[in-house]
Amino acid sequence: MAVMRSIMYIPGNNPKFIDKIASIPADIITFDLEDAIPPSEKEATRVMIKENLHRGREGGAQVFVRINNWETGMTNDDLEAIVWPGLDGVTLAKTGCAADVQRLDWKLEELEMRRGIPVGTVKISMLLETAKGVQNAGECCLASKRNVNAIFGAVDYCRDMRVKLTSAAVEQQYARAKVAVACRTAGIVAIDAPFVDFKDIPGFEKNVADGKQMGYEGRMIIHPGQVEPSNTLYAPDPADVQWAKDVVKVFEEEGLAKGKAAVSLNGKMVDTPVYLNAQDILAAQAEIDAKNAGK
Repeated sequence: MAVMRSIMYIPGNNPKFIDKIASIPADIITFDLEDAIPPSEKEATRVMIKENLHRGREGGAQVFVRINNWETGMTNDDLEAIVWPGLDGVTLAKTGCAADVQRLDWKLEELEMRRGIPVGTVKISMLLETAKGVQNAGECCLASKRNVNAIFGAVDYCRDMRVKLTSAAVEQQYARAKVAVACRTAGIVAIDAPFVDFKDIPGFEKNVADGKQMGYEGRMIIHPGQVEPSNTLYAPDPADVQWAKDVVKVFEEEGLAKGKAAVSLNGKMVDTPVYLNAQDILAAQAEIDAKNAGK
């Protein structure tokens, strides 16, 4: 699975931001066709995005586009304009139920077939940012084989719940946890909500640490200054990588090779779950190393 530590959102109608895309070291660049774009500029923005799909790839990133949800009546127009070679995925804003995702899957297949793109190329990212979307998170995450991640959208979620968005994030705990569990159930990546106080890097770091303990593996980014911290924080810690290497070595040499189900490392038991966890850490680091090598 591709690395998704940082997902940087770029207004699709802003040439100034688009010109800087290649210099932003985000894992995914997402052109925005939704909230950042007023209705009067949607059509022109679609054209601009289509013409600039290649920009994200120049910086080594995957390229996604956030599209308007089905209830707006704009989704088909968005897709017709932006599904071309060079697009890695679309993010469906305000995903509410599995039917939203399935309808998107069908439309993507129709466009891929019509435009000579291998079926299944364009992936789906879901923004779960309403009470309905959070409540249906499990079904949404399982609704399509194209799904690669789900993003918890705290700002819209809090607005829908009629509560204040705070840095302490107490009001987000239930939804944040439910989205992470839904992603793990479906085998896709959980992406955490934007941290809106982009100048507060210590607060950002604390919030990331809390989210990682829930199972989040990446972040929706609203300011370039958050990209590097996100890439660092969502990568395995070097000490954990070394621990994982030691675990794999001792379990394979002293456990598997000798028919044992558990061994000892530095006075602590190493059994199959610990071994599998170590393998996950090494796999994550290998993905990051491969991405860095490909730049």
